[in-house]
Amino acid sequence: QVQLVESGGGLLQAGGSLRLSCVASGRTFSSYAMGWFRQAPGKEREFVAGISWNGDSTYYPDSVKGRFTISRDNAKNTVYLQMNSLKPEDTAVYTCAARMWNIATLIGSYNYWGQGTQVTVSS
Repeated sequence: QVQLVESGGGLLQAGGSLRLSCVASGRTFSSYAMGWFRQAPGKEREFVAGISWNGDSTYYPDSVKGRFTISRDNAKNTVYLQMNSLKPEDTAVYTCAARMWNIATLIGSYNYWGQGTQVTVSS
């Protein structure tokens, strides 16, 4: 069992930066690939970043590529999402998720989910 707790969300202006954190419980964090998803009001949840169990591989959709960076510190059981050049359309609840070993982009591929943290970007 893995429990995930996100933090770092907030309200900021367009063009700003924010770093989200997701802390995982359990001793096998290093075996899990981690993903960040977001859900805006009235929209479906979407994948925004993924990182493999050892951090060697990352993946981003075109909508955030070059602006968002996912990283992990296995010694701290933590995964991060650095978000730069934020836009109003990035406003959403951001949630981290875990699955064994390798990155996946599909929501159903992840076994464990956090509660999410709100990010609001004003124009």
